[in-house]
Amino acid sequence: RQAAADVVQLHDPELLPAGLRLQRAGIHVVFDAHEDVPTQLLDKPYLAPFAARLLSAAYARYERYACARLDGVLAATPHIRMRLEACNPRTLDVANYPMSEEFVPATDDGPYGEPNGVPRPEVCYVGSISAIRGIRELVQACSLLRTPVTLALAGGFSEPALAAEVAAMPGWSRVRPLGHLDRSGVAQIMRRACAGLVTLLPTASYLDALPVKMFEYMAAGIPVIASDFPRWRAIVETSDCGLCVDPRDPAAIAAAIDRLAGDPELARRMGANGRRAVEQRYNWRHEAQKLIRFHADLCRHPLAHRLAL
Repeated sequence: RQAAADVVQLHDPELLPAGLRLQRAGIHVVFDAHEDVPTQLLDKPYLAPFAARLLSAAYARYERYACARLDGVLAATPHIRMRLEACNPRTLDVANYPMSEEFVPATDDGPYGEPNGVPRPEVCYVGSISAIRGIRELVQACSLLRTPVTLALAGGFSEPALAAEVAAMPGWSRVRPLGHLDRSGVAQIMRRACAGLVTLLPTASYLDALPVKMFEYMAAGIPVIASDFPRWRAIVETSDCGLCVDPRDPAAIAAAIDRLAGDPELARRMGANGRRAVEQRYNWRHEAQKLIRFHADLCRHPLAHRLAL
């Protein structure tokens, strides 16, 4: 049944054929490219290299074909926008930044969830847990820590065998596995931590990504320990909100954790800087206004770009 909508926004690549059919039926369609699928296909461990390249090229070609015929494209990162605006000039990047009000930093009376201003010796990782997201290196780093820090691990393992493997590592004794948490539970974990970890491995799909968790850590007022990718480093260093490390080096990760855990004043200052950066720039309120203007303009001039094709 046809919905009474001015615009249909598609969120999944497999819906692109349906989007073209809706377009032919006279409905305005926008594709939300929130993932760089051609690059992600190259990183799939279960695909042979030749098959991965073939699938990546085939999908990229179809994506360009479809996006050129839709009314607009939304991109999750500037990298995706630059790739797709060549086939559809009505392409806008809208980042998935957090709502700052969802994450309330700890107060001066008890930063990191402890009374009398004594930081809790804990860092956190929140999100899907997998080898490509650096879980082996994080647990190895825990075995090298010089400060009495534990790692609060919130999320589910994508590979059961990997869960058993890391649980057998010496560093696992420093890990507090929490499983899946709701939004309230995530916020509480971040309030109790002296730093948030986002040390994803350097794959093609991560190098140009904007990791949501990094901005959520910033919104929670805790410093970040992030992979030393150029795009991520620019954000962290410009905001002075954390430390960047080689995610493949457990010793470097451990040193960064020890530095922030051992210097509460530095951790507080960097955490406050990150919170300020979210309030001023990296927040959903700002991105929402861009999205509203995009759709308002689309409804006023829905077919302008396609007339020039």
